[in-house]
Amino acid sequence: MYCSHGKGPSGKLRFQQHSKTTNVNKHKPWIETSYHGVITENTDIVMLDPPLVALDKDAPIPYAGEICAFNIHGLEAPFEAVVLNGTSGEGQLRARRLIDCELQKEYTFIIQAHDCGSGPGGTEGKKSHKAVVHIQVNDVNEFAPVFREPHYRAAVTEGKIYDTIMQVEATDQDCSPQYSQICNYQITTSNTPFAIDRNGNIRNTEKLNYDRQQQYEILVTAWDCGQKRALHNVPVRIDVKPVCKPGWQGSNKQVDYEPGTGSKQLFPKMHLETCGGPLSSVRTTVELQTSHIGKGCDRETYSEKSLQKLCGASSGSTDLLPAPSPATNWTVNLVSDSGRDSDLIFRFDGHQAAKIPDRVVLQNLTDQFTIATWMKHGPSPGLRAEKETLLCNSDKTEMNRHHYSLYVHNCRLVFLLRRDFTQVDTFRPAEFHWKLEQICDKEWHYYVINVEFPVVTLYVDGVTYDPYLVTDDWPIHPSQIDMQLTVGACWQGGEVTKPRFTQYFRGSLSGLTIRPGKIESQKVISCLQACKEGLDINSLESLDKSIKFHFNPAQSILVMEGDDLGNINAAVRKVSYINSRQFPTPGIRRLHISTLVQCFGEDTCITIPDIDAVVMVQQPSEPRITITGVEKLSWLAADFRSSEGIALFQDVHIISTVTTADHHAARRPGVLEEIIHNLDYCDVLVLGEELDPQFEALQLQQGALLRKHLDVTNSTSGMSIYGVDSMSNYEQVIRQVRYYSRQPKSLLERRFRLTCSELNGRYTSNEFSLEVTMHNSEDEDHISHIIAPPQYMQVAHHPSMLQELFPNVPNAATVLIVMCIAALVVVAVLGIYRIHLTHQQEMKLAESIKEPDETWNDSALTITVNPMEAAEDGSDEEEDEEEEEERDDDDDDITSVESDDSEEEMDDQLPRVQCKTVQKWDKTTISY
Repeated sequence: MYCSHGKGPSGKLRFQQHSKTTNVNKHKPWIETSYHGVITENTDIVMLDPPLVALDKDAPIPYAGEICAFNIHGLEAPFEAVVLNGTSGEGQLRARRLIDCELQKEYTFIIQAHDCGSGPGGTEGKKSHKAVVHIQVNDVNEFAPVFREPHYRAAVTEGKIYDTIMQVEATDQDCSPQYSQICNYQITTSNTPFAIDRNGNIRNTEKLNYDRQQQYEILVTAWDCGQKRALHNVPVRIDVKPVCKPGWQGSNKQVDYEPGTGSKQLFPKMHLETCGGPLSSVRTTVELQTSHIGKGCDRETYSEKSLQKLCGASSGSTDLLPAPSPATNWTVNLVSDSGRDSDLIFRFDGHQAAKIPDRVVLQNLTDQFTIATWMKHGPSPGLRAEKETLLCNSDKTEMNRHHYSLYVHNCRLVFLLRRDFTQVDTFRPAEFHWKLEQICDKEWHYYVINVEFPVVTLYVDGVTYDPYLVTDDWPIHPSQIDMQLTVGACWQGGEVTKPRFTQYFRGSLSGLTIRPGKIESQKVISCLQACKEGLDINSLESLDKSIKFHFNPAQSILVMEGDDLGNINAAVRKVSYINSRQFPTPGIRRLHISTLVQCFGEDTCITIPDIDAVVMVQQPSEPRITITGVEKLSWLAADFRSSEGIALFQDVHIISTVTTADHHAARRPGVLEEIIHNLDYCDVLVLGEELDPQFEALQLQQGALLRKHLDVTNSTSGMSIYGVDSMSNYEQVIRQVRYYSRQPKSLLERRFRLTCSELNGRYTSNEFSLEVTMHNSEDEDHISHIIAPPQYMQVAHHPSMLQELFPNVPNAATVLIVMCIAALVVVAVLGIYRIHLTHQQEMKLAESIKEPDETWNDSALTITVNPMEAAEDGSDEEEDEEEEEERDDDDDDITSVESDDSEEEMDDQLPRVQCKTVQKWDKTTISY
């Protein structure tokens, strides 16, 4: 049976039934117009709503009423539809691959149903209308929260409660809000004063204290809304800052200063904190407080005479407050304090005074003179203070006239100068008044009064001050009354029943000197009072040009000013301390820093607290001054009578050593190192009876002091060489000190003591004693004036035993050295005895024949004869001695030069432990 078709009368398609029966596909499949589906990620089945079902009205006609396929139209939609039951039209939507929600959350595409048409192959099949399919991918909580930062850090100021200090944030890679959102944060560190909310905001639950804890470390975790926890906690660091207080930060409370290290920075890390305020200028003052050190600061503590010589002061000054000694005994009853770095300071409490002997200073000063002193003085007790006299020259008896005086009255310094009566009887300037803060500030100051009458000038610490008041008075009429010069009070010898001191001084004095006939220059005055320590600026050339700075004359106050905070900080970090003394006074020096900050349009906007610090000057290595040389001399009596006398210390040596730490040998003492420094005096003291000025004297040629900063005083008790100079210059001068005696027979020996000092006795040498023996016999020769060999101090790294000095010499060598020395002594004694016998005969000839005009004439002789002895010897004696000398020369064949050389070789070889053959000593070997 088959069908044919054609148009009927109505024009519509009409089917004609043929004789053979066929399948007729009259209708299209039908499906829903839209579908909504859900698929869970990582699965392949889509749950559609409504279910995927296609209907065909041709059913139950085979093929025409059956569904053969579902077709999907879309841009690479990862889905496919399969027919589960063609008859019922059920289908299923599947994913062709695993669906990842994080890649795409939704899909939309078109789907159509196809019937089978006319046969199993679906030929001539019909398509349904197009339906829209919308699929949503369901998320799976597969990712854990992750924090955006690997660590968090914040800073808070102490003493405040914050709503939010900081916020931490975590993220989740899941696609759905349920699993991608963070629902909770938690601090996992216990016992912390912090809390966190669900948004990650951290706050403090109590006020934080910087002094208690400056930093906190906490751990934080997070959960997503699917209750999945972060795999790793995040560290959070919270720094606690002190309350912002304007001021200097990073200052050192103590700076240690090692002597000899030059300039050292005081504030290398200091900076000024202004809490962000706008500034127009910053002014900082650094003050070094040294009033407790010596006389106001670390100055050279040499004696006044040595300092004046060092500074080039005019000669002729007199020290009115010297150290007590037999020659300067007027200060013995005054209260002194020499414990501060050997500074000689006299304290007056209103009950002490001293009379200056008449021989010390001239009675009347000239029109030019200088008075100088160090003074420390405070306000006087009582409403009406009395005059306090430093220096006074008044009548000794009968009257009470003050010729000149220097005193303090009501914190005013007054100098009185009453001139003698001259031809012109007129008023003249007599009292000069100065009113200065320094007079009563209880600090040390150096006062110098230069008088060029009628002009009087005052210098205080090197600064000139003119008197604010000058009063005139009549001159003093001449009289025969002696005058009395006093220190610490004024002498009242007349108009009272009992002479006494009056107008006592209360304070401290040091270095009171008077120089008649000359005035001192300002350069010398500045040198005498100069401080050896002070403030300094490192790398001054690198200081910013906008910084203005100023030092006071003593360099104890430094003022720095600028308008840029960074430049001010850099400038302050360059401030340093320097002490140029080789042996500074140890101890603390206080530092005080004050700062004034100005803002735009305001005088003062920020208050900067002052800060204090100290500089600790370490104890310097104390030098040990050692004097060595020949300790016993023997000379002919004639040598003492010669015009040149005898040299006492021609072999003396002066060295100085310090002991330093030995880092290489813990069991050994410190290393002994030789150093070079100055001396300020050496004294040659006569032991026993003083020198008889009619017959004895110590001599020193004036040329010995040329080109040296040295001077000499000489007396019957000894000689003093003073001045600041090197040890080598002192050594050269001391070697030229000679002793002269016209009557050597009256004394068989003389003993002297030599001592040297640095810094006015702060470091003193050993007491080197010298014994000089005199031979009364004019004809008695002597082998050598050297009785004891010179002892030269050798500086060794580890001075201990002999084996350390000679590490290569065994113990037997030490015995050999002793035996060699003993042999030398025996030969010397035999030689002396032989020469003594020989000269006994010569002495008899010399007494019988004495012709002063004749002298010895044999050029072969090497004996050096004093000219005074040669004038007394006769020609016969010369001939006899010449013959005997020639015989001795033939036997020994040794000259005096060779003998001297052999002795020098012997001294040089002794340390090497080598003994040479000792030749017999003869009078021809004598060089004296």
